Amino acid sequence: MNMEFGRFGSGKAVKRMEDAALLAGEGQFTGDFAPEGQAHLYFLRSPHAHARILSIDTAAARALPGVLAVITGADLVAAGAKPMTAALPFKRPDGAPLQAEPQTLLATGAVRFVGEPVAAVVAETLAAARDAAEAIEVDYDEQPAVTVMASAVQDPARVVAQTRYGDAAAADAAFAAAAHVVRVQIANQRLAPAPMEPRVVLAAPEGERLIVRLSSQMPSTARDQLVDLLNLAPGSVRVLIGDVGGGFGMKTNLYPEDAVVAFAARATARPVKWAATRIEDFLSAVHGRDVESEAEMALDAEGRVLALRVKGLANVGAYPRNSGIAIQLLIGPWVSTSIYDIQTIDFSFTALMTNTAPTGAYRGAGRPEAIYIIERLMDVAARRMGLDPAELRRRNMIAPGQMPYKNAMGQVYDSGAFEQMLDQGLKLADWGGYEARAAAAAARGKLRGRGIATFLEWTGGNALEERVTVAVKGDGGIEVYATTQQMGQGIGTSYAQLAVDIFDVPIEKITVIFGDSDRGTGFGSAGSRSLFTAGSAVSVASGKAVDQGRELAAEALEVAVADLEYQGGTFRVAGTDREIGIFEVAAKQPEGRIFIDSTTKVNGPTWPNGCHICEVEIDRETGEIEVASYVSVNDAGRVVNPMIVEGQIAGGALQGLGQAIYEQMVYDPETGQPLSASFQDYAMPRADVLLPGYVTALDQSVPCRTNPLGVKGVGELGTIGATPALVNAVADALARQGKAGLADTLQMPLTPARMWALLEG
Repeated sequence: MNMEFGRFGSGKAVKRMEDAALLAGEGQFTGDFAPEGQAHLYFLRSPHAHARILSIDTAAARALPGVLAVITGADLVAAGAKPMTAALPFKRPDGAPLQAEPQTLLATGAVRFVGEPVAAVVAETLAAARDAAEAIEVDYDEQPAVTVMASAVQDPARVVAQTRYGDAAAADAAFAAAAHVVRVQIANQRLAPAPMEPRVVLAAPEGERLIVRLSSQMPSTARDQLVDLLNLAPGSVRVLIGDVGGGFGMKTNLYPEDAVVAFAARATARPVKWAATRIEDFLSAVHGRDVESEAEMALDAEGRVLALRVKGLANVGAYPRNSGIAIQLLIGPWVSTSIYDIQTIDFSFTALMTNTAPTGAYRGAGRPEAIYIIERLMDVAARRMGLDPAELRRRNMIAPGQMPYKNAMGQVYDSGAFEQMLDQGLKLADWGGYEARAAAAAARGKLRGRGIATFLEWTGGNALEERVTVAVKGDGGIEVYATTQQMGQGIGTSYAQLAVDIFDVPIEKITVIFGDSDRGTGFGSAGSRSLFTAGSAVSVASGKAVDQGRELAAEALEVAVADLEYQGGTFRVAGTDREIGIFEVAAKQPEGRIFIDSTTKVNGPTWPNGCHICEVEIDRETGEIEVASYVSVNDAGRVVNPMIVEGQIAGGALQGLGQAIYEQMVYDPETGQPLSASFQDYAMPRADVLLPGYVTALDQSVPCRTNPLGVKGVGELGTIGATPALVNAVADALARQGKAGLADTLQMPLTPARMWALLEG
């Protein structure tokens, strides 16, 4: 693909435009705003995993100095506030509609997980609000709590929904005829997303409207949900989002706390702010993963997969969210056969309610769970058959000539050259030189193992339309507004580069703006969709602006449109020195600008893919795992900014390694009390975990065919590949020590204590 663009156009590793302000401490996060008269809100939260609320006495709290309001669930219901509900067309095993407990914005009647908000206090200071919350007396009648899926699945009332896919009879026949059958039982443990910036909300009345600032990935969705939950008039809420300190899916949808803050601002006629503490995010923000799966794969004598069976249980928490259910019962299954030509499947997925916090989107959202299963199966099969794990994968890969390829779940891959990625990955990792490295490690007293993951992912959230406005201003600047949301991923720079491609002006003249629900309605940023939907829209809208400018320039120069050439921001009459700049044209317009409001629809999702190879060394004495080498080759389609893409892949890989080695949100199985609700007990990976031997490469030879840019979403690619690559490497190390049985049954996180116990037998 021709990558000869302008100096700051796409294809270049342009430094991120967003970073200067952030590094100088000049970012504008929600917590940085403190309007005059701002009050503070504090939530009283349930100390019980499951209890009936017999009474709530707020009299003492209301009487304390500085208290402006005390709000209970009953107050919100009386005011007409709606509960948060899940509504999807899934069925339960008996054919009945999906069953999910609605969550009132503050608990009414019962609490169902530790940390559920029960009451809210608004006061002049945060200290006063906290003191008043402690004065509220709640009489609870504690009930039995269920936190583990083995118990929840026994209670029909806790079965939210179940989905079945494939042909069970065909799968049975394939397994009966198979030369080899491999099975795994796998847990994708519960994770806390833990972005740098916890949730923050600031709501302020402004005339008849409510202005809500919050840390979110989806401005329009937040506005619409607030209007719906609080029964407000359309147009009465404006959502503003500034800088966002990470989202990872956790900040996609509105939380009960967000709506309570908005209600409190209206009730007190004051600006009201709530900033979550870290422990509040651990307790009540959505968690990710939490899936237990039984999976088996049938293969013929040559190692070609005949059928795949998966039976999964998903813990979606006390109040199932649409996202939490769909991720595990639909989106994950879409990629379960990955890059392999497997058409016979038998899938069953069940969502269960427990007395834990709800689950929802977390980086990768269903795809890491599904890919982890099949990549573990591939390695177990290779060990059983005595095959190189790379060779087994190769024998099953979909060939480029099969594109477009419809998988067993009906999803269509538009493009992919999977064996090409494998070959590059093996070369980059020096696959053939592994034995020498293993021997050198053994001489140092370390166990070395290698693992591979070849995979794809689905991106886009099936929200394939995006609106963008472009304003070419007479003062010499170009302003782009996108309804996606910046949250650290660098899309502002990427959009500006795409605008430079079209306008052919210095990138300093481009300003990209996000986060104002009054300026546009769109889906927001989730599912690695921003660049291929909104980026396409930026390119198309910029082209329309230049075309409109050309028509206006033709009028100003009194020539035919076809006579004009455009270069460097200037329209010139071909073969002459007569010219007029696009900004001069804009200045001549009644509003002093050329303005384009454009909506672009792409033709489908994107399917980025890659080959990730990890080598680990394990300390026999401590069980500690060191990432000795991490190599990845990634098919990202056309790359707009290589530096940003490589950074996204590296950051994602680090999160994937975090799941493999460190992270787990743990509840006491008897009481439902969280045991890892702070960084004292919840271990996070550091950047230096990934640094030794980290190498990544981008293959741009297979552009996406569903969008005009040819780009593929890459924000979650590293997360999906890293987890199976590392766990497979550890399994390989164990198998080489004669512990193949342990290798096949490894469960994350592979903490030093767990590894030491495995090595000691």
